[in-house]
Amino acid sequence: MAHLDSGDLGRLAPKPGSVKKPKRVGRGRGSGHGDTATRGNKGAQSRSGYKQPAWFEGGQMPLQRRLPKRGFHIRNRTQYHEVKVGDLVKIEGDTVGPDQLRAAGLIRGRGPIVLLGNGELQRAVKVSVHRITESARQMIEQFGGSVEILPLEPFDRRVKKGPAKKGKKA
Repeated sequence: MAHLDSGDLGRLAPKPGSVKKPKRVGRGRGSGHGDTATRGNKGAQSRSGYKQPAWFEGGQMPLQRRLPKRGFHIRNRTQYHEVKVGDLVKIEGDTVGPDQLRAAGLIRGRGPIVLLGNGELQRAVKVSVHRITESARQMIEQFGGSVEILPLEPFDRRVKKGPAKKGKKA
């Protein structure tokens, strides 16, 4: 390719024959694309203003109707961030709250927190969470720690998007 000066930029053009002229439709019968203007006869697609929904599958039974639907789904469920008692060793200090859990990388974003009784605890801690299992409470109190239950904010009670976590519910 030859070197271009700044004066040549206004004369840039594609190679002859590399760009096809657009098909001119609806310009009369003599053009070969008159009458129906390549849209075919009748049907929604031949009409002006037709828009196909993004989920339309050509008349085939749509995916959301083909998939089985089972079980009972609670629409306004409150989804909790799960933290295990064994993970509390990653946090320095004797008080554990939502801010300390976020700083340690145990939870992301906002939302209510549930403390599960999995793992081992080595020290007394003062825990502030929105919900706690009975086994976790016993483990913390056994080491001389205490538990504070935080109230749920209205923001936390909203419907959460995304799939529900599988496993035991606390």
